[in-house]
Amino acid sequence: MSLAYVALGSNLGDPRQQVLDAMDALARLPGTRLRQRSSLYRTPPWGVLEQPPFINAVVELDTELSPHALLEALLVIEQRAGRVRAERNGPRTLDLDLLHVEGVQLDDPDLTLPHPRMAERAFVLLPLCDIVPTLRPSGQATVAEQLARLDPSGCERVA
Repeated sequence: MSLAYVALGSNLGDPRQQVLDAMDALARLPGTRLRQRSSLYRTPPWGVLEQPPFINAVVELDTELSPHALLEALLVIEQRAGRVRAERNGPRTLDLDLLHVEGVQLDDPDLTLPHPRMAERAFVLLPLCDIVPTLRPSGQATVAEQLARLDPSGCERVA
């Protein structure tokens, strides 16, 4: 079993419900147990600014799935939620990003771990800090230290 951290986000349809439903779907993955879930955060859009705000969260999973198998499962959950990849950083019904898998560093065409842009995004670090503030992805600064370097203005805990 490995600890894995997944970021969840949505800004189309009922974003709060999309994120909660995705958490339930993650908990039902084979050989996987949902250990912790962060609060939900309303956050401003990233990249394409002319779109609704997002609901973001992070979960901690204990899983027997390999990182690539977990990524495939995340893509299936996104697809079932109606995810259409039309515009990079554009609106979406559901976005699931594999952030970190304990003890794993990867850099291949399909998956990079830890997530290469995690430390730049308050909408990822805020909920991640809820559940593992002392995590050090790849021996970097802790999640809490990385978050302290960012401006989380506009991000609001909603549940």
